[in-house]
Amino acid sequence: MAEPETSASPLAEALDRVGDRWTLLVVEALLDGPRRFNDLAGLIPGIAASILSERLRRLERDGLLLARPYSQRPPRAAYELTAEGKELAGALRLLAHWGARHADPAEAPRHSACGTPLEARWYCPTCDCLADHEPRQAGVLFV
Repeated sequence: MAEPETSASPLAEALDRVGDRWTLLVVEALLDGPRRFNDLAGLIPGIAASILSERLRRLERDGLLLARPYSQRPPRAAYELTAEGKELAGALRLLAHWGARHADPAEAPRHSACGTPLEARWYCPTCDCLADHEPRQAGVLFV
């Protein structure tokens, strides 16, 4: 008897949509606002034009960004994140924080006022409190 097919975890579904290096770097480059193709290519070192084009098409197809035409001939667009795309900012901060902790200490992001290395934290805006180090179950933090 065949085993019933189980649905992918939320993490697996998220990784299917944005789980490769280039996609996350494109999202990061768009967090500050709309950008044109050449601007994105300049902000993401090493990305080939064909890869950037493909990632932009996929992000648009998945509803994470909008392409707003600004020229008909030749066809050109400015790209901007949708509200759903902007929600990835927190995940990117956590990944950047993890990367900084395991990278050269001189490269860690620092607070501009005092120079202290920055830390990413889970925060509940409703309760106005940090929710770090709380037990988790099915994506819920218990406080």
